[in-house]
Amino acid sequence: MSAPVLGVTMGDPAGVGPEIIARAAAEPHVRAASRLVVIGAAETMREAVALAGVPLTVRPVADVAACRWTAGTLEVLDLANVDMATLPRGEVSAAAGRAAHAYIEHAVALAQAGAIEAIVTAPVNKEALAAAGVPHTGHTEILARLSGTTDFAMLLMGRDLRVIHVTTHVALRRVPDLVTRERVLRTIRLAHRAMAGLGQRQPRIAVAGLNPHAGEDGLFGDEEQREILPAIETARREGLTVTGPLPADTLFSRARGGEFDIVVAMYHDQGHIPVKTLGFTYDEATRQWTGLSGVNVTVGLPFLRVSVDHGTAFDRAWKGIANHASMVEAIDVAVAMTRTR
Repeated sequence: MSAPVLGVTMGDPAGVGPEIIARAAAEPHVRAASRLVVIGAAETMREAVALAGVPLTVRPVADVAACRWTAGTLEVLDLANVDMATLPRGEVSAAAGRAAHAYIEHAVALAQAGAIEAIVTAPVNKEALAAAGVPHTGHTEILARLSGTTDFAMLLMGRDLRVIHVTTHVALRRVPDLVTRERVLRTIRLAHRAMAGLGQRQPRIAVAGLNPHAGEDGLFGDEEQREILPAIETARREGLTVTGPLPADTLFSRARGGEFDIVVAMYHDQGHIPVKTLGFTYDEATRQWTGLSGVNVTVGLPFLRVSVDHGTAFDRAWKGIANHASMVEAIDVAVAMTRTR
């Protein structure tokens, strides 16, 4: 079986995306397991390769069919839409936002045409996208809009936890209104689908409550009884293995210990905090992230998309100190999931 062709979007060119791609692409096991084509700007990637000090030569191509994947080369589908001489590095800019959005658009077109087997995304900056006039400022929402997808969810995967979200990038005050039985049921189904994509046909799905103590039988809120539990009961009738709603303060430890395969979280921070606490390590003495484990998978799209689970890190961008662990992990997950799709 040949190595899958993965389209890697360069992300915001002012951020750490170009550097972490360069470092990841130089890893021997990455080169052996995948055929990468960076969707971005060749000149930017040349600077990133030089900054990272990796033994790669950037080779611009006009389309995926022109890629050769020879030893020591990094194929870059060159959109040539960044002027690094004038781009403010490590800062928000509309120019960087426009460029980053163009990479996503191009990647989606390639995936829909079957030219690439999966998309792996470097981070974008929501402020930069907004400055560029992009109507949806998150990767997940942009990919859904471009592919015409209505049923989708964000899945975070760490070494010890898999968490899928009912709501993501919305104000916390809006969450209770969005936690409806329809949305919860849809997310449970997507959780089952995601685990099937990882080769697990009958996963054990746990559903978190929205309120403290999962509402304590209505004492702290009735969303569990009114919306979440009916969704769980419907999913069970469909043959899915679902438990909940469970108090979130202990649920993630139980999942980490092996009781459940995937957790359905009600909102962004409920799911993100445990995954990132386990996967991210910061050393104040050196002021560096020494560990960045975790990836983001968009479930429900007509193509596979995997991403790093961190942002553009403007404070570390273009300084030669970016940690590429999450990018390597994202590529590894994309390779594994293409095998089961």
